[in-house]
Amino acid sequence: MISIAPDLLSVSVVVAGAFVAGFVTGFSGFGTGLVASGFWFHALPAPVVPPLIALASVAAQLMSLGSLRKSFNWERVTPFLIGGAAGVPLGVLALAYASPSTLRFSIGIFLIAYSTLQLLGFSKIRISPTVNKQHDGLVGIGGGFLGGFAGLSGPLPLIWLQLKGGASEMQRATYQPFNLLVLTAASIAMIIAGQVTRDVWLIVALCLPATMLGSFIGSRIYKGVSERLFRSVVLILLLASGSVLIGQTIVG
Repeated sequence: MISIAPDLLSVSVVVAGAFVAGFVTGFSGFGTGLVASGFWFHALPAPVVPPLIALASVAAQLMSLGSLRKSFNWERVTPFLIGGAAGVPLGVLALAYASPSTLRFSIGIFLIAYSTLQLLGFSKIRISPTVNKQHDGLVGIGGGFLGGFAGLSGPLPLIWLQLKGGASEMQRATYQPFNLLVLTAASIAMIIAGQVTRDVWLIVALCLPATMLGSFIGSRIYKGVSERLFRSVVLILLLASGSVLIGQTIVG
C-alpha cells in the first residue's frame, strides 16, 4: 500500500491537472496522460500515476466520444482496434520488467521532430491513404503496446493518420475510439495486476468530476474550430508532449 498524505496544495495540483487534461482530451481526442502527468508526478507518488492516468483517460474519452458518432466507421477503425487489443498485454508485461525512461525519451525526441517539421511547413509529407490494412493493424499494436507500457496510446496512430491525410473529423473518429479501447484494456490489466490500489480509487473519485467537466467543455469548443486551427493545435500538443516526456526523463 502506498501512503499518501494529502495537503491543500497537492490536492489543488491534482484536481487542476485532471481538469486541464480533460479539457485537452475533449478538444483533441487524446493527451490526458501527457498533460496530467506534468501535474501528477509533482504531487503524487510515481506508482500511483500510470493507473490514475489510464482511468482518467477512459472517463475523458467517454465524455467527448458522442460528438464523433456521425463520422465513426467500423471498417476503418477495426484494424487499429484489433492491433491495440493485442498490443496492450505486451505493454503491461513489459512495464513489470523494464524502466520506461528510455522509451519516454525516445518517444519525446520523435514527437518533437515530427511536430516541428510539420509546423515548419513540411506538411506535404504523406503516405498512401490506401496502404494495406495490415499496416493499420501494426500501428495499432504499437499504440496498444505504448498504451499498456506508458499510457501513450494516442500519438502513434494519430501521426499515422495525419500522414495518410483526410479530414480531421475522420481521423479523430478513428484514433479516439482506438484510444478508448486501449486505455480501457490497460485499466483492466492494471486492476488485475493489482496496480489500482485503494489510494488510486480515492484519487480517481477526487479527479473524475474535474476530468469530465474539462472534457465536456473541450468537446464543445472543438466543434467551433476550423480544420487548419485544429491541426495546428494538435501539432503544438504533440510538440509540448514530447518536451514533457524528455523533461520527465531528465528530472528522473
